[in-house]
Amino acid sequence: MLSPTLTDQQQRELARNLTYFLSQYKHISDSYIIEFFCENLWATLPIGWQETLDKLSPPQIADLLLDKNCVNKNYPSVWPLSLLAFRACAHTLIFPRIPPDQRVQHVGVMKPEEFHANHSQSSLLGHIFRKHVKPKKQHEIRMLGMMVKKLCDLTSCNNVIDVGSGQGHLTRFLSFGMGLSVTAIEADPHLVTMASKFDGQLRATLEKETRKNASTSAPSGLPPCHVVGWVNPKASWEAFFEQLNKRVSESERLTSSGGTCKKRQWISMSTPGQRLTCEDLSLCPSECNPSSSAKSEHGLLQHKKANCTDPLSTASQPPQSAEAAIDLQSNVAVLSQCLCKCEKRPYHCCNTGSDLCSEKRGHLEQGFILTGLHACGDLSATLLRHFVSCPYVQGITSVACCYMKITTKESPNPPGIIASPCQSNTEETRHCQFGYPMSDWVGGLPGHELSYKAREGACHAMENYLERLREENEQVKTHCYRAVLETIIRAERPDLRRAGVQTIKKAHSLPFSEYARLGLSRLGLPADLPLDDRAVEDMLKQQGRVVAFYSLSLLLAPVVETLVLLDRIIFLQEKGLKSQLVPLFDPAFSPRNLVLVAVKSFI
Repeated sequence: MLSPTLTDQQQRELARNLTYFLSQYKHISDSYIIEFFCENLWATLPIGWQETLDKLSPPQIADLLLDKNCVNKNYPSVWPLSLLAFRACAHTLIFPRIPPDQRVQHVGVMKPEEFHANHSQSSLLGHIFRKHVKPKKQHEIRMLGMMVKKLCDLTSCNNVIDVGSGQGHLTRFLSFGMGLSVTAIEADPHLVTMASKFDGQLRATLEKETRKNASTSAPSGLPPCHVVGWVNPKASWEAFFEQLNKRVSESERLTSSGGTCKKRQWISMSTPGQRLTCEDLSLCPSECNPSSSAKSEHGLLQHKKANCTDPLSTASQPPQSAEAAIDLQSNVAVLSQCLCKCEKRPYHCCNTGSDLCSEKRGHLEQGFILTGLHACGDLSATLLRHFVSCPYVQGITSVACCYMKITTKESPNPPGIIASPCQSNTEETRHCQFGYPMSDWVGGLPGHELSYKAREGACHAMENYLERLREENEQVKTHCYRAVLETIIRAERPDLRRAGVQTIKKAHSLPFSEYARLGLSRLGLPADLPLDDRAVEDMLKQQGRVVAFYSLSLLLAPVVETLVLLDRIIFLQEKGLKSQLVPLFDPAFSPRNLVLVAVKSFI
């Protein structure tokens, strides 16, 4: 499934190089592009860089600076060695972001091949899993779902916990599509209610299509169980496990408050006297999924303590092919034709069965896989800590997101972080840890600190911007517009810095005067403030410089992301566990495309 490339020592050396490199260019990574004029950011660059970058057109910035795979580079002038070194280091130090089966020349040019026939519908994902799901999410749940299934097969573990499950799109694919026993935990009750509603709609579709073709059947497995719960990053794994085991009452409470299908009134387990058994679910026979019967007879392997040695080797490089990484031998589209048998009795909403949930609870003690698709901020780090500490967790797939919301020693309460709904207690305080750095090695390196702005920049997509530059898309002028507006705001309100201006629709197509009027009104400032037309015009003429400086900061974005993820890999290494970082999604389609995969060894 995974292949090694970097040794433990090479990983630590890479972390050292990353921290040293980033510490040399904090004046770029820590700068806000909206302060380009207010803070005179152009003057912070070496004179040689200014002269070189000032001569580049947007397509040249894309080819010569951002795209490491561009061939036949045509330089309009001789570049300073320091700029060439900066570019080379930024390109060399990062983890690969292109999936191994994706042709380099097509990166960012078009949607993945599965969307060529229909830009909004994946040809590789069954229609029952595409409803309510945007193309980006379709691509992600298909790829990650298959990887999770591969991990379950590798560990002989059929239980999956989907943390931060949202509306349950990945959960449904894992459960109904892959035949896994899935528990989904989500902090937002509204999203959980929506997930239950969509589960019911999917079951209705299955029933309807089964009537049309009685010979079809679905992969064996239990319907998903949804839980309302906030995963506290300060709590112990014991508290997390206890939280999962409380899902029976949570799911019953949610079911009584919503989740109905337009074509069918689902039977709620809160109804007096109503009980749900495995027979009521009409699960398909074992021959539909041969591996399921073998697993049920063999049972799940007993867990082992977290300090055991892992059979996988850590590496920064992906396997040689996508097939080797996620076992693409089965066509996922076939899943849409695998339907539950119906004997003309009502189906139940997937999260309503207390007997079913109790059965799942017992299975969790035998082992489960953790997964988090774009788990925000500290949530990804928390799941990794639970993976290390909890003896019941056998494997993990972690796709991180929102690095700016990670807690650090310098910023223990970054903006946008979700506060605990519970009051703090001694248990929370005892387990208080930061999201970065996680490893002792990175925490001991000089210059390892990452500012909020650097981590926020790591969430930006280089691939999309690169294509905008090549196309000379007018959207690139938006950064210059906002930077000019910042000077106007501060002239009126010096205390108002980096104010959040709500998105102005098609801002790039507006004259600046109209853009300024809309932006000022959004901040509660007079929309008719007099503008210094000459000064505004002089700044707007520097749009090329704004684009060039932003491109420099964008070049550092994957470097910062690499350091954050490498820190997590080294953290697992320090705990005696190996891991693998796989570029699973199309980076232009899904910018946060790196999946951290790890398993524990078994007796």
